[in-house]
Amino acid sequence: MFIFAYFLKALADVFHIVLNTYMFIVIARAILSWVSPDPYNPIVRFLYNVTEPVLYRIRRLLPFDTGGIDFTPMILILVIIFLDRFMVPILYTMAAYMGGV
Repeated sequence: MFIFAYFLKALADVFHIVLNTYMFIVIARAILSWVSPDPYNPIVRFLYNVTEPVLYRIRRLLPFDTGGIDFTPMILILVIIFLDRFMVPILYTMAAYMGGV
């Protein structure tokens, strides 16, 4: 059973890294929205392609018009922080109860 415990611990570590990396990508996307970047730049295209599907879903769920200010990156960052603070400790706790430290 300790093998599954170590698997859960490794899964928690990877999940934490993925969430933090995606949060920094969303922050970079938000900073790029303040300037006028070249839309054909590969980095800009990568940032938009990775974040736009999630941000679009959040924009559809928002019931109000913000008057030109896009709050969806902030909402997405809050969701990422919530998942990081909620799911990662659960996985660590499950691994600890299974006997893996």
